Amino acid sequence: MLQPKIKKVIRDVPDFPKKGIVFKDITPILHHQQLCTEIVDSLADHYKNKNIDAVVGIESRGFLFGFLLANKLNKPFILARKAGKLPYKTISYEYELEYGNATIEMQVDDIQPGWNVLIHDDLLATGGTAEAAAKLIQMQNGKIAGFAFLVELEFLNGRKKLEIYSSAILSLVGY
Repeated sequence: MLQPKIKKVIRDVPDFPKKGIVFKDITPILHHQQLCTEIVDSLADHYKNKNIDAVVGIESRGFLFGFLLANKLNKPFILARKAGKLPYKTISYEYELEYGNATIEMQVDDIQPGWNVLIHDDLLATGGTAEAAAKLIQMQNGKIAGFAFLVELEFLNGRKKLEIYSSAILSLVGY
């Protein structure tokens, strides 16, 4: 089973990014090539018959497995980045975080109208960033095919915020 393998490798970092938060650090997973392959294979197996046209990865850890997933599915990979990081014309969406506001952007020609787009990030917490990515996709007349996460902090109920966009929400590990 994949979940215990992932949990064994994830590192808890207390008081990051601020006191009282226990950060779930996925970067140690990257030292385990076989586990990385199993993660990508598991995500790809789940989505291979789901009529996905593209995968959006959310900056920055969503790029790691998001690109590999898109490649495995033989679909385009699209970046959702912090404001000011993309070189071409962009659309943006500002959203609230638990400690302030943030803005993410996509290039204006990334999503084709009618595409079914899978959103990937490393972690689902409150759901704000994934929801912002969904809004960007909808602004380009794309459809939300689902959400894929490595880790979900279930006690923060971020899934509830995303269910209005798609009921297809996959998390490989829950805490």
